[in-house]
Amino acid sequence: MAVSGGASKGPRAPRRGGKRRPKVCFYCVDKIDYVDYKDVERLRKYISERGKIMPRRVTGNCAKHQRQLTTAIKRARFMALLPYSVD
Repeated sequence: MAVSGGASKGPRAPRRGGKRRPKVCFYCVDKIDYVDYKDVERLRKYISERGKIMPRRVTGNCAKHQRQLTTAIKRARFMALLPYSVD
């Protein structure tokens, strides 16, 4: 009788690495209430090399500031401060 679901390599190998640093919201730490769409250098940190907005689980932002960040990046793109895609 064949095993369904693919090849099994036995028990899972333990994961490597130590403790991960907890992600904190940059805007909450610096007590910045408003994400400014004109602050292009700061917004570029949250855009991937392919031009996509990085998700919250990667950036560590809180939900409030991630929403503001997304809106600010979209505004900056519309105002031609940031590119829509990277060539």
